[in-house]
Amino acid sequence: MTDGTPDKAPGLDAYRVRRPAAGRFPEWLRKKLPAGDPMRPVRDILKGLRLVTVCEEARCPNLSECWGGGTATFMVMGGVCTRNCGFCAVEGPRRPAPLDPEEPERVAKAAEAMGLRHVVITSVDRDDRPDGGSAHFAEVVRAVRAKLPRAKVEVLTPDFRGVREDILRVHAAGPHVYNHNVETVPRLYGTARPMARYEWSLFVLDTAKRAGGCFTKSGLMVGLGETFEELVEVFRDLRGVGCDMLTIGQYLRPSPENLPVARYVPPEEFDELKRRAFDLGFRAVASGPFVRSSYHAAEVFDPVGGETTGKEG
Repeated sequence: MTDGTPDKAPGLDAYRVRRPAAGRFPEWLRKKLPAGDPMRPVRDILKGLRLVTVCEEARCPNLSECWGGGTATFMVMGGVCTRNCGFCAVEGPRRPAPLDPEEPERVAKAAEAMGLRHVVITSVDRDDRPDGGSAHFAEVVRAVRAKLPRAKVEVLTPDFRGVREDILRVHAAGPHVYNHNVETVPRLYGTARPMARYEWSLFVLDTAKRAGGCFTKSGLMVGLGETFEELVEVFRDLRGVGCDMLTIGQYLRPSPENLPVARYVPPEEFDELKRRAFDLGFRAVASGPFVRSSYHAAEVFDPVGGETTGKEG
C-alpha cells in the first residue's frame, strides 16, 4: 500500500422481464449495413500485419462506422481467452499461445497506416501469465504512443484479478482513458462472468483513478435479465470509485452457445438510463441499442478530454 489503496481488491462490501420473440429483432435494432465491403483496405492492412480487432471478433454492428471515423479497437495477446464469459464470442476457455513480442510494433504500424486519431487497445484475459499480460499490454500502449504521438490512446483492460501492481503497470504506459467494463449487474455474474468478480472490476477503476493522469470509463450490457434499479445501483458504485465515462448498450447473442437475450430494451429506456447516469455525475455517457464499449470512443472522450495528458508514469 502506497497511497491508501490496498494491493488486492477488497470484498464488495467495501464499495458501497420480458423475453423477446424468437427469430426477430424489434424495429429499433434493424440496422442497414453498407453494400459490399468498404472496409476491405483496412482488413488488408490488419491481415498483412497479422492483427485482430475486437470489432471483428465480437461481430460488432458498428464496425464500418467506427473504422470510417478514425477509431478502431485492437485485441492483443491472442484470440483465445482463459475465461468463459457467457456473453462473449471470443474463443475460450483454454490455454492460449505464447505472447508475440513483435505485436506492439505491429499494432502501432497498423494504427499509423489506418490514420487513426483514437486508438483503443483491449485484450483477452491471460490468467495463464503471472502478471495477467499487463507488461505486454503496456508495451503495446507505449509503441502506439511513440508512433502516433497526437492520437488519443484508450485501454480496455481485463480485471487482472484485482492485482494493483498489474493495473498500475498498464496505467504507467500513459493511456488517456483507462476503460474496464463491469459488463452487467452483480447478481448476474454467476452466469455472465463466472470467473470474474464485481469487486475486482471496481478495484481496477478505483486504482486507475487514484493513480491520476487519465479518465476512467466503464460499460454495461442490458438485456441479460437485470432490472432498471440494479443498473442505477451499478452507476452509483461506479461513481463511488470516480468513474468519469459510461457506455450502455443492448446485449445481442453472438451464437447459440452464448446466453440468450432476456429482453430487448427500447430506445426510450436507454434515454432514461442516460439521464440517470448524468444525474449521478458522469461526465460523458453513450447509451443506446447499438452502443458498445468503444462506440464513438473519440466523440465520447472529446468533451472531457482536454484535462488529461496521458503522461507516462
